[in-house]
Amino acid sequence: MKYRVFVTLKPGVLDPQGEAIRHALGSLGFEGINSVRQGKMIELDLAEEDAAQAREIAIAMCEKLLANTVIETYRVEPA
Repeated sequence: MKYRVFVTLKPGVLDPQGEAIRHALGSLGFEGINSVRQGKMIELDLAEEDAAQAREIAIAMCEKLLANTVIETYRVEPA
């Protein structure tokens, strides 16, 4: 089973990389950008055949390693 994990900073957590992207886009002539939040996407290809079990495994991976749940949120979707 393939899953995509999207990890982003929680609202209210400062995002210096997103701010750098916003500034760079402005320098390239893109106007009207109020803010940019950046994150990461991780694609997992799991050997587990059962969709529900595979999703639970992906969530456990997020909780233990892929996301810092203190400052980040994550979303798991089938790929």
